[in-house]
Amino acid sequence: MSTPPTPPVPPSAGPRTDGTSVRIGALVPLTRPGWAEAGRHLLAGLELAVGEVNRDGGIAGTPLELVVRDTAADPRRAAAAVDELAGLGVAALAGEYHSVVARAVAARADALGVPFLCSSAVLDALTEQPTPWVARLAPAQSHGWRVYADFLLGAGHTRIAVAAQPSVYWASGAGILRDCLAPHGGSVVELDMRELTPAAVCDELVAHGATALLLLVGHPEPAVSIVKAVRGDKRLSEIMIGAPAGQPEFTEWAAQSGGHGAAIPFLRYLPERLSPLGARVERALRGRLGRAPSFVAFEGYDTGVVLADVLRSQGPDRARIAEAWPGVDVEGTRGRIRFSRVPDIGVRQWAWPPVQVADRDPADLDRFRTLHVG
Repeated sequence: MSTPPTPPVPPSAGPRTDGTSVRIGALVPLTRPGWAEAGRHLLAGLELAVGEVNRDGGIAGTPLELVVRDTAADPRRAAAAVDELAGLGVAALAGEYHSVVARAVAARADALGVPFLCSSAVLDALTEQPTPWVARLAPAQSHGWRVYADFLLGAGHTRIAVAAQPSVYWASGAGILRDCLAPHGGSVVELDMRELTPAAVCDELVAHGATALLLLVGHPEPAVSIVKAVRGDKRLSEIMIGAPAGQPEFTEWAAQSGGHGAAIPFLRYLPERLSPLGARVERALRGRLGRAPSFVAFEGYDTGVVLADVLRSQGPDRARIAEAWPGVDVEGTRGRIRFSRVPDIGVRQWAWPPVQVADRDPADLDRFRTLHVG
């Protein structure tokens, strides 16, 4: 399937040439094959934060401006966008949802000396080597997926099957689960979705005696077809379907999966109860999106808040922004945000945002149930 043409960036988000704004380059997936709904939520959060900064006087009286570029989940396209944005003089880069794309952005940002605050991508190896230029709000995959493994063990699941497609992100996730489950006598069998149909997946689940199937695949396909096949197979009436990457968080999942998409536990990065700031932002984001915001929208807002705080104290100088990551201490929608060095993570990391395992309530698909808190 060919990728649809990229829609033009609205004039209000485009680069200005009069030198009267402080620019942030925003990288988000807005078209297929990227997860466009996640991109829209991420951008909504960024835009809300920037709008509030400007209503409060901007950066020392200078407006803060987003220069938006659509990555469409393409690492090469994202890297080219970093080069363009660096040439336009952005003070910093922000955003991205897809881990493999964020890794390409981080590599170019490091090479060019442009600060990058990664909003939502979780791959541990965001950079090949430690770098002072990159910081991250989202938890590392190893942290979040360990929480998910704890949930599986607590629910009595030790025979796990994963329906997987080739990807460094999916492979990393499967490895984390395997390492967490093995000491408890658990096992993980990988089902290669390059070779199996959804019906064949059902047969494999029966053959392996799996009690849980995790979807490490793209959305909507083959994820939706797998869910419908498993839910419709009477042999698998007791099996749990999970989606640790968070697909059921979004309304597209509920719309495309229908009732089959309920009771599928996934990771989300929200507290059990929002703070007053979080509740205010939730209402504002709901107004922008016309629906309940996902955790990705909160990540976008927190990204804007952190960058505004650093820009107020350091100005738009790129080197000073990067040097300021260790001193960040900002109240975000999901807790106090501070960055530190975490073993085996090459970027400045918020350790950690709140992590929970949740699902959609079968009795009300618009309601989420918290199943486990990390």
